[in-house]
Amino acid sequence: MPKVWFITGAGRGFGLEFAKAALQRGDRVAATARRARALDALVTAHGDSVLPLPLDVTDREAAFAAVRQAHEHFGRLDVVVNNAGYGLFGSVEEISEDQLRQQLEVNLFGVLHVTQAALPLLREQGSGHLVQISTIGGIAAFPNLGGYHVSKWALEGLSESLAQEVAGFGIKVTLVEPGGYATDWSGSSAVHAEPQPQYAALREAMAARAQSMDPTSIGEPSAAGQAILDLADAEEPPLRVFFGTVPTQLAPHVYQQRLEQWDQWSWLSRKANGHGAVG
Repeated sequence: MPKVWFITGAGRGFGLEFAKAALQRGDRVAATARRARALDALVTAHGDSVLPLPLDVTDREAAFAAVRQAHEHFGRLDVVVNNAGYGLFGSVEEISEDQLRQQLEVNLFGVLHVTQAALPLLREQGSGHLVQISTIGGIAAFPNLGGYHVSKWALEGLSESLAQEVAGFGIKVTLVEPGGYATDWSGSSAVHAEPQPQYAALREAMAARAQSMDPTSIGEPSAAGQAILDLADAEEPPLRVFFGTVPTQLAPHVYQQRLEQWDQWSWLSRKANGHGAVG
């Protein structure tokens, strides 16, 4: 039986590739984008298999209405992909309060709105799969992306709790953690803080590092589209999965550093416990 998908941010990037992959194999997709015209090509190519919906995920009432409309139109929802989001670039000192608030409105509260709208419907079905598009930056942090990391680390914690809360209803939750991909994430869709000269050298070093990366380490968005199908078809999908090769190389190093540092300072941890802890 074809699956029914609800995908936010389906006008470009990952969301578009996810929608195309699902539709090309015969599934049906409720595709959302802030500008409905961005979905015209999908409708032209796939007709009634696509339900195009204009949606700004920061509008809670609109998110609930879109999810409800998709469910009524197709009769059920099998896979809900919270993909809409963008990158905020700037050091912690540079980003403004408004920029950080808006980053959270889209990357965190937007996910919350769609998730809360979908949960009663999935619970009634006794099935469903919530796929939250996170990032390798949801478990590791890099300079000049502190505001973005705030949104994705929060998404990780929210989703891990959610997975435990809804498992008894037959609902699965997966955090997809991609590495670098050839999308527009760092291009026109990104927001950049007003730069301060103190951080110029750091920005230059980060840019040089990006330029030196092996081009084959940058993932192909179409491959991510095919991978999401395997994830959606898994009988027991993982809570977390990397997309791309870079996260598989970086994550072990990050966690090894953390384990070593926790162990190195375990004497202080025991001291802080009290109750006569020593050694």
